[in-house]
Amino acid sequence: MTLKKKLFLLYLPISLLLISYAFYYCNYQIISQAAHKHYSDIDLLPKNKTGILLGTSKYLKNGHINPYYQYRIDAAFKLLKSDKIEFIVISGDNSTKRYNEPEMMREDLKNLGIDTNKVFLDFAGFRTFDSMVRLKKVFGQDSTTIISQKFHNERALYIAQKIGICAVAFDAKDVSKSFGFWIELREKIARVKVYVDIILGVNPKFLGKKIQIK
Repeated sequence: MTLKKKLFLLYLPISLLLISYAFYYCNYQIISQAAHKHYSDIDLLPKNKTGILLGTSKYLKNGHINPYYQYRIDAAFKLLKSDKIEFIVISGDNSTKRYNEPEMMREDLKNLGIDTNKVFLDFAGFRTFDSMVRLKKVFGQDSTTIISQKFHNERALYIAQKIGICAVAFDAKDVSKSFGFWIELREKIARVKVYVDIILGVNPKFLGKKIQIK
């Protein structure tokens, strides 16, 4: 056996152990720090001036409505109608002319009867990290109510805490474990990346002019 092969066999288990620990540690810390900050009961949810609705694609590859999307729209509608938030920032991906998450979400809220004067669009929310940083630096918000599914809210709450936003979250209805398996697997990876972004001081892809919410 060559020296190179011996070193590979020696360091492979150590590398796998370190990677496993990183996943466990980041996941545990994010869940722990988000505890008692996210709500599924709207009556218990504290009021905030502004909420942030985190975007996702409206349609699945088979053409059906994405349940993650629909449940987030339902949750945002409930918060606005119950006066738990006064304004809402919709933050999502608008990387091409044909793909515009914030615009689609605004239209669906409008169709439900929401006044669009209460809706502000963030077209550069390419990642959750970007969405939260832009909420503070572009939209000038130091407190907010995050709207997404529980697993997503936990990460957004962690980011909010690290960048100085006082946040709570409202958990939109989740999907079945079998349907959301790959989404939750991707979430575990995203939780490790959050730590990397914070340690390295990563900034959003775009910032731009400040937008006043009033």
